[in-house]
Amino acid sequence: MRRLRRDHFTSPMKPISVLFVCLGNICRSPLAEAAFRREAQGAGLDIAIDSAGTGDWHVGKPPDPRARAEAMRHGIDISSYRARQVNLQDFGRFSHILAADHQNLADLRAMAPPDGEAALSLLLDHVEGLEGQAVADPYFGEEDGFAETWQQVSLAAQALARKFGVQER
Repeated sequence: MRRLRRDHFTSPMKPISVLFVCLGNICRSPLAEAAFRREAQGAGLDIAIDSAGTGDWHVGKPPDPRARAEAMRHGIDISSYRARQVNLQDFGRFSHILAADHQNLADLRAMAPPDGEAALSLLLDHVEGLEGQAVADPYFGEEDGFAETWQQVSLAAQALARKFGVQER
């Protein structure tokens, strides 16, 4: 069997499944998870979706109140989400692990086991014109930063739903 590079976008070896990753799993990655759940459902895609953080500071806690408020503005309740930390099993469980920024991507690459099959990339690499960019981190800012983050993760969610929809056919 041909072994794919971990950074390759498609992984024909397993069903499509996506893990969104940021630092603490309370802002960007839960918003990305929520946006992609909505897009995948709307496109009729059967995809396992989750989010996690590279850090452990917020494990077990709900998303930031400002993230919950932003998701609710778009009709999505993420109050039941709970932060968790990325673990080694994630690299075999998910076909795609999408990082919110360059540091999280570097951390994922460093922790990936040699037999990890997940394709690693930046989330915005999947949005034409935003390749190589990080999702805005709203944590230390005001509520309007969460709207910017929502816009970015929503664009990525739409692009991913289109790409994965083509792959599922």
